[in-house]
Amino acid sequence: MPQPPPKFIPALGFKFLTPLYDLVMRLTIRELTFKRRLIEQMRLEKSHRVLDSGCGTATLTILIKKTYPEVEIIGLDIDPKILDIARLKVKKAGVDIKLDQGSAFELPYPDNFFDRVVSSLVIHHLTHENKARTFREVFRVLKPGGEMHIADFGKPQNVLMYLISRFLGLFEDTLDNIKGLLPEMFREAGFEEVEETTRYATVFGTLSLYRARKPG
Repeated sequence: MPQPPPKFIPALGFKFLTPLYDLVMRLTIRELTFKRRLIEQMRLEKSHRVLDSGCGTATLTILIKKTYPEVEIIGLDIDPKILDIARLKVKKAGVDIKLDQGSAFELPYPDNFFDRVVSSLVIHHLTHENKARTFREVFRVLKPGGEMHIADFGKPQNVLMYLISRFLGLFEDTLDNIKGLLPEMFREAGFEEVEETTRYATVFGTLSLYRARKPG
C-alpha cells in the first residue's frame, strides 16, 4: 500500500503565500549576498555533483549552475507548487538542471552519490527529529570527503538579533537554530570539521552559514 507523502510546511508558512516567496526574500534578506557567499565556500570543481536540498524556487540552484556551468546539479523540494515555479525559472534561465520532488529527510538517492549538498533556509522548518534525520541522510548520500553547506537561522549575534529571535523562539521548530545547537547535531550525524563560517543580521534574526565534512 503506497505511503502518503510526508507533511511539510510551505516556504512562507502558508500555501497561498508561495507565489510571493521570491519577492519576500528580496525585500527582507540579502538573498544574493549570502547565497553567493555560500557558493564561494563550497569550492566547487567541474567534476562535482551537487544536491540543493529544499531548493524552493531554485534561486540558489540556478545561481550555482550559472557560476559553475560544468557542475551537475539537482534540485529537490517536497512542495509541488514551489517546484512549478522553479521549473519556470530554470526554463527562463536556459540552464540544465534536474528538479526532483522529495523529502530532505528521505532523500531518493543512493549512498555516496554527491560531492556537495547545500541547503538554504530549510532546516528551521523541520522538527528536531526531522533535522537529525536530514543530517543523517545528507551524510549518507555524500561521498567520503564530501561537504554539507547550510544557510539558516543561528544563535543571535547581538542584543538586537536576540530580541528579534525571541519571536522566532515562539515556533518550536526554530529553537535548535536560535539555541546554536545545529553544529552539535552535524557532529552527531557523523560530520567533522564543523564550522560556522559567516553571520548576517536580517530582519528575522541572525542568518548563519555552516560547513561540515564527511570523513574520508
